[in-house]
Amino acid sequence: MRVVGIIPVRFDSRRFPGKALAVWGGKTLLQHVFERSWGSAMLEELVIATDDKRIYDNVVAFGAPAVITPRVYCSGTDRVAHAVSSLDCDIVVNIQGDQPLVVPQVIDQLIER
Repeated sequence: MRVVGIIPVRFDSRRFPGKALAVWGGKTLLQHVFERSWGSAMLEELVIATDDKRIYDNVVAFGAPAVITPRVYCSGTDRVAHAVSSLDCDIVVNIQGDQPLVVPQVIDQLIER
């Protein structure tokens, strides 16, 4: 089974625009999410799906893979579906882009189920 994690993220949050790029402890919120999620023992690939060039550029700068999705998508689920449409995978994990303290072992427990 090939397991892929997708972190959907957009810039235009209603309550906190640009939240993914907010800096906390010298890294963007999104970089924290990516690095913590990549600690999962079961993910074989982890990609960030965004509709914003500023977020895309930040992701590339910290060395993570990213895909640009259309701005018309209304939800993170839409961005995840777009991102995995070109990937070969059996299981897809939608990881929230605003949880910098995500626990990698919880991701693994989810995959195991």
